Amino acid sequence: MSVNTPPASRAAEILSRPIALNGLTVPNRIVMAPMTRQFSPGGIPGEDVVSYYSRRAAAGVGLIVTEGTYVGHDSAGQSDSVPRFHGEEQLAGWAKVAEGVHAAGGTIVPQLWHIGMVREQGQPPFAEAPAVGPSGLRVGADEPTGKAMDQRDLDDVIGAFVEAAAAAERIGFDGVELHGAHGYLLDQFLWAGTNRRTDAYGGDPVARTKFAAEIIAAVRETVSADFPIVFRYSQWKQEAYRARLAETPEELEAVLTPLAAAGVDVFHASTRRYWLPEFEGSDLNLAGWTKKLTGKPVITVGSVGLDGDFIKGFMGEGSPVKGIDDLLESLERDEYDMVAVGRALLQDPEWAAKVLAGRFDELKPYDAAALKTLS
Repeated sequence: MSVNTPPASRAAEILSRPIALNGLTVPNRIVMAPMTRQFSPGGIPGEDVVSYYSRRAAAGVGLIVTEGTYVGHDSAGQSDSVPRFHGEEQLAGWAKVAEGVHAAGGTIVPQLWHIGMVREQGQPPFAEAPAVGPSGLRVGADEPTGKAMDQRDLDDVIGAFVEAAAAAERIGFDGVELHGAHGYLLDQFLWAGTNRRTDAYGGDPVARTKFAAEIIAAVRETVSADFPIVFRYSQWKQEAYRARLAETPEELEAVLTPLAAAGVDVFHASTRRYWLPEFEGSDLNLAGWTKKLTGKPVITVGSVGLDGDFIKGFMGEGSPVKGIDDLLESLERDEYDMVAVGRALLQDPEWAAKVLAGRFDELKPYDAAALKTLS
């Protein structure tokens, strides 16, 4: 396809291509990124949550990754308004969400989440549960403020992820995403800054993947062979934007290879700005390197479509935001496979429909007020 094709029609054509993720066929390359919303009292998603996701599926989002949902471990979370992926009422609510998204023509996976040392003790839904992590360390801390996980803790958390994944398949979801990014529990094991263990779960980069790989392998063994497992990871952490799992492609390969071997079907490479190269000497972003190193399908994410300059770029009016053409060219070259859109989809539930139809003049710049509603 010529790069001289008008940006609107070119974007629509490239993003409209279907893709197979293990046994799941997604109708296009647009993903709704997971975004914590806290609109589920008691951890139960209600009809407003059903409508929220279904509306975006009906408008053309190919794959929805839900907001993070707590797995069934008492230390997994710290809010009673964040949905849980365990419990009879909670799973009944999620079954309705999956049904609604499918009726609207979309596909959906829940993001399964344990926040680890991010937790503040005394918070709901289980106030007495301690914060737990590989070494009891918060990001940026030198002294433990929580519990270093023993083998029973490790086994319990693995079991919680397995039970949640099995429930997801049972109630009709199309796959699962395991949250291994942003300084939460799985990432706390992957990163040397929070993992100072001296047993088999700590040490060099490969040893630090052991816990995440065990969760992946246990989920892979439990769900059907064609049920996709997505793994989200990042270099950055919520409290350390400059943190890095890997300084070189070789170090990144050491981290990703055990995870891929354990059963990951799709990687979701989270960056804050998708257009930035990850390593010196290459224009590839983190998603591009992930696909090059693993050969797996990869989702890129990071500030896609947030402002008016991005929209002008789609319209062919030029933009100071680097990467609009790069995004399309990278997709066309299969450097990565899908694009996750976050806050722009909060602002504009019709974002995907407008992009796929070439109605770029109707796109709305992001306004933080969108965070306050579930529309």
